[in-house]
Amino acid sequence: MALEGGTPGDMGSILAKQKAAHLRDGIPSLEKRIDWLDRSIDLLVTHGNALNEAMREDFGHRSMDQSNFTDIAGSIGALKYAKKNVKSWMKPEKRSAEFPLNMFGAKARIHFQPKGVVGVISPWNFPVNLTFTPLAGIFAAGNRTMIKPSEFTEKTSELMKKLLGEYYSEEEVAVCTGGPDVGAGFSKLAFDHLVFTGATSIAYHVMRAAADHLVPLTLELGGKSPVILGESADLEKAAKRIMAGKTLNAGQICLAPDYAFVPKSKSKDFVQAATRAVETMYPSGLKDNDDYTSVVNQRHYDRLNSYLDDAREKGAEVIEINPASDNFTQQPHHKMAPHIIVDPTDDMKVMQDEIFGPILPIKTYGEAQEAVNYVNAHPRPLGLYYFGEDASERDYVLNNTTSGGATVNDVIFHVAQEDLPFGGVGPSGMGSYHGIDGFREFSHRKSVYTQIGADLLAVVRPPYGEKFRKQVAGRLKK
Repeated sequence: MALEGGTPGDMGSILAKQKAAHLRDGIPSLEKRIDWLDRSIDLLVTHGNALNEAMREDFGHRSMDQSNFTDIAGSIGALKYAKKNVKSWMKPEKRSAEFPLNMFGAKARIHFQPKGVVGVISPWNFPVNLTFTPLAGIFAAGNRTMIKPSEFTEKTSELMKKLLGEYYSEEEVAVCTGGPDVGAGFSKLAFDHLVFTGATSIAYHVMRAAADHLVPLTLELGGKSPVILGESADLEKAAKRIMAGKTLNAGQICLAPDYAFVPKSKSKDFVQAATRAVETMYPSGLKDNDDYTSVVNQRHYDRLNSYLDDAREKGAEVIEINPASDNFTQQPHHKMAPHIIVDPTDDMKVMQDEIFGPILPIKTYGEAQEAVNYVNAHPRPLGLYYFGEDASERDYVLNNTTSGGATVNDVIFHVAQEDLPFGGVGPSGMGSYHGIDGFREFSHRKSVYTQIGADLLAVVRPPYGEKFRKQVAGRLKK
């Protein structure tokens, strides 16, 4: 059963039980790992609608179709991919033994062992996906897990706790719900690995807490993921794809395009194309549109509006994209129209913080080097997006910037490729998962060397003689 609450003593007791079960039962078989994966798949298939409804209530309004796609189908896809491939992932990896011992039968292998118990701190923006997608790698690698979901999506967290408690024993999966105090206590536990998805500002605290037990970390953070539109970009297509990424989940995505570089001569054309893209996706308007998601709560709604107010006060052109001229001051929830801020300055809050909402600043530029220099002068982002058909410019951008990942001629989609690792770099995160990289992230890669039977190494043991000295001398040559 799942944990009812999350006091430090309770959580420590659950962790001790899971660690004891891991030692008692030994390395899980292929069949056991597939069973764990199958149970999560069944949970999501059977209870997907209930989870979608819980997410809708937590957000005030969240598109049920979007949730079904991003959280339910997306998670099932990751779990099925792991199920399909875990047998091959589990096989020891052959490495080369040193010459001449390899000629006499010496072997070098890497064995993939479960780490034991993996802690997962999942966020509110995709509360189901970012709980169950890590489980694909965790279960495939043969681990047990404890989960701390977000208190911001309380109904979803409580439902996941209930459902996971029905599908798994407490020794396999435990869910600890609660507020920041529970999260702080959870991050201090002596896990064998800890996954945190959330804000960079919180990651500092998680990393400090994990350091007390030297717990290895996977940090999936965010940052300001830039878009660079080249002169050769198809402006209409680019605007459609950028605005689709910026309005999905109302922009509350760690990989959402945070700001865009647009050629100086195309600034107005891009704004017009972006406006048409939003009008096409939401022809009946936004406020009462079931396809458009709310900002999660009042605090974030106020934060986003403060960015707009700050930009206006500092002289920026702020353009609201509101196809039906909806009155967003009169609504039961926190829906917010997409906005474009033209040529913001760096002293504006919108250019300092990760936006995490439907606001897109656009900066005009002359040469690609200007955009690259700007990106490189700021913390390394989780994603970077290039639009264009100029191969040399594309390669220049990709080769001269560092980001967690990149998508060419679209946004966000690199995260949807199960055979590509997903992760950040520096302030946008560390470590990566998805597919085989998730399996390896949550496995201990144990080096195993098997020595030959013949005692050819007697020469390297004392007493040292001329044969030994010749061996060493041969290794000292250029």
